[in-house]
Amino acid sequence: QCKQVESVIDDLAKKYTKTQFFKVEAENFEDISEAYEISAVPTVILAQKAKIVGRVDGANVADIVKKVAEACAADNGIKTEPASAVKPAELQQDLNTRLKGLIERAPVMVFIKGTAAQPRCGFSKKIVGMLNEQNIKYGYFDILTDEQVRQGLKEYSDWPTYPQLYISGELVGGVDIVAEMIESGDLIGMVPAGAIAK
Repeated sequence: QCKQVESVIDDLAKKYTKTQFFKVEAENFEDISEAYEISAVPTVILAQKAKIVGRVDGANVADIVKKVAEACAADNGIKTEPASAVKPAELQQDLNTRLKGLIERAPVMVFIKGTAAQPRCGFSKKIVGMLNEQNIKYGYFDILTDEQVRQGLKEYSDWPTYPQLYISGELVGGVDIVAEMIESGDLIGMVPAGAIAK
């Protein structure tokens, strides 16, 4: 998560060239950590003239980008669109359209942490292993690369955890449900013929 945020900060530094960005290893500077009440890593602090004007605790990339834009755009000569220009309902509709497109990107689609070759959590590794053992061909999406998708899909599917498996655009469930369906033989029956490796 820290590396993901570092990459985002590097991109923001290129965009907002008149703003100074600093990286501090919290573990090595306890006095700074205490002064700024750092309780989570990573934490992004926004300050102007030694006064804190915003902060984001944790790897909430969308929030980091938004708050940096709000704090830095004017100083860097960048015009920001007024908040009322796009209604929240329109943004949600756009996100739902995108999520639907991702879900239907392949007949069998799994949303995991990491990649199929390098899952980044035990549950993601387990579901990828189960699909491979069943010779099921699948597409995947790494939710760690997109916070908007990561949070939005939970609401869209009404399923609060990852991984999430979809077949023919319909939510099947997570690791436990997939394991049960493999054991009962129900899962393979749901998979379109073209998505089973011969």
